[in-house]
Amino acid sequence: MIDYIYFIIYKIFAFWLWILPRGIVIYIIKSLAWFAYTVSKKHQKIIDKNLNIAFDNKLNKDEKKKIGISAFANLIDTLFGIIERDGMNAKDVVKNITVEDEEIVQQAQKDGRKIIFITGHQGNWELLSQSIAIYFDLTLVGVGRKIDSDLMDKVLKKNRERFNVEMVYKKGAIKGCIKALSQDKAIGILIDQALSKDQSIDIKLFGQDATHTPIASILSRKFGIDLIPAFISTEDYKSYHIKIYPPIKSIKTDNQEEDLAKLTQLQADIMQKVITDHPKEWFWMHKRWKGFEV
Repeated sequence: MIDYIYFIIYKIFAFWLWILPRGIVIYIIKSLAWFAYTVSKKHQKIIDKNLNIAFDNKLNKDEKKKIGISAFANLIDTLFGIIERDGMNAKDVVKNITVEDEEIVQQAQKDGRKIIFITGHQGNWELLSQSIAIYFDLTLVGVGRKIDSDLMDKVLKKNRERFNVEMVYKKGAIKGCIKALSQDKAIGILIDQALSKDQSIDIKLFGQDATHTPIASILSRKFGIDLIPAFISTEDYKSYHIKIYPPIKSIKTDNQEEDLAKLTQLQADIMQKVITDHPKEWFWMHKRWKGFEV
């Protein structure tokens, strides 16, 4: 029953998002973000703690509040975007997208190389995956978590697959990614969530110890695939900019543990740079340094 309630709410939101002018939708996004930040004292504390780590306690209260509200706005824009693109055609999805350094991906395609994208919960990450699949005319297989509602998971799956974005779930992700690569599909991996110690590799992020997914590093080393960082940003929630960064070169020596550690730290380094360049667009509500807090 609860699945159908979620579905009805989804359709109601879809109706209003389709008919309302974008300016009003943006106003709603910012209003909801302010409300969410204001009422959630729990998330205020998490955001405050994360910002203190990342910026070495140099931000004042107002600066942290602005970033916190913007982080919620970014999340809401991402969620609204999923709904808005349900029924949208591919041309409309990318009409307000610009891509920087696209030749990095195009060269990999021209050379017939396997492609693994790495990104994070930065900007509208759902729009990023669909835009990349459309813009570069490829099938992108993302690694993610199945949502609790079976019905809504099917709706989201259908939404993504319309734009050649498929999913493999975290349980069995390596096997799913290997299969996708064998089918000449690209892989997309979100690299910025904290994981349990037994599932991760330790890295430094803003000088603080943190855990990091090893999936991209394992695949890169095993198959000799360079990792291509790709991130999306926006200034106004109308136009979006995708930046492709220079690839992280695959490493394979006789020391597997050291290779994986180096590859994973390089991913953390690019994530740190993107967060520093666009601090208002990262998912600060997540306990990124969980288990290592000082």
